[in-house]
Amino acid sequence: MDKTTIKQWEDFSSNIKNIHILQMPAWGLLKQKFGWEVKYFVDKQAGAQILFKKFPLNLTLAYIPKGPIGKLDHGFWERLKVYCKKNRAIFIRVEPDDWDTAEDWRKLLDLSVAGKPIQPANTITVDISGDDEEILKNMKQKTRYNVRLAQKKDVTIELSDDIDLFYDIMVETGNRDEFGIHSLAYYQTVYDFFKKTNNVELLIAKHKSSALAGLMLFFNGERAWYFYGASNNKERNRMPTYLLQYEAMLIAKQRGCKTYDLWGIPDEPEEILENEFQNRSDGLWGVYRFKRGFGGEHKRSFVARDIVLNPFLYRVFRLVEKRRSL
Repeated sequence: MDKTTIKQWEDFSSNIKNIHILQMPAWGLLKQKFGWEVKYFVDKQAGAQILFKKFPLNLTLAYIPKGPIGKLDHGFWERLKVYCKKNRAIFIRVEPDDWDTAEDWRKLLDLSVAGKPIQPANTITVDISGDDEEILKNMKQKTRYNVRLAQKKDVTIELSDDIDLFYDIMVETGNRDEFGIHSLAYYQTVYDFFKKTNNVELLIAKHKSSALAGLMLFFNGERAWYFYGASNNKERNRMPTYLLQYEAMLIAKQRGCKTYDLWGIPDEPEEILENEFQNRSDGLWGVYRFKRGFGGEHKRSFVARDIVLNPFLYRVFRLVEKRRSL
């Protein structure tokens, strides 16, 4: 279909189990509010939510995060290329919703070149299919201790819709840990869009009436994701972030989820991560030290691939992209 509507995409995507939230309609609506144009491509039993970024001369970049979805036949990629060419794309950046050990993407590998990842390449996934005690038991000893310590120190976890409060904590976290954050409008919009379809919860950790930390939990089918989290500088000895993660896992489990994706660790092999994390605090290394404690499995996503539609302009784009990353 050349002109798939959002309603048609909702119907199509809702019939495919456990798709990534980045292929859900709410994500497309979010990105459309913040500089992207979203379009939907449905081809027989497969499809993709495609984000287009506009360039000068009415050219575009086509980006498919965690897709395509469905059953791809042998002609899918060629028809996708035709569709994106009609939308003036220089190339299509594809980040499949799969792990790097998957062998189902041979056709994509054959017609593309390695691209620069937009989403985190490495992550940790936690099995939450067991009972509550089993989830706790699978954590590393220090993390399990901190979860119980937070409980003993009277930290409570509440469901909330107070994005202003969450944003205040996020600002404090960004300033303390020196990383960039989204705007208040961004967090409010992502929460509102996913709340309409009951695919998000905002959790706030408190001691008495004082908010200490928060996280935004997303879920779809049997999968849950921890995307955004923050903690302020108050009473950090109460270990609120540890209990917050544990309670998020339990809520996800109650919703029918079996895996909990901690979403984003340093882009290094597991051996290097384990050898160096105690001596590193730059970038995502501090985050890794925290996340590894929850007893999950290291996973690497299928590499980003670029399907080149205009070779000359693609080379120009990659040169600019490389310079900006230096």
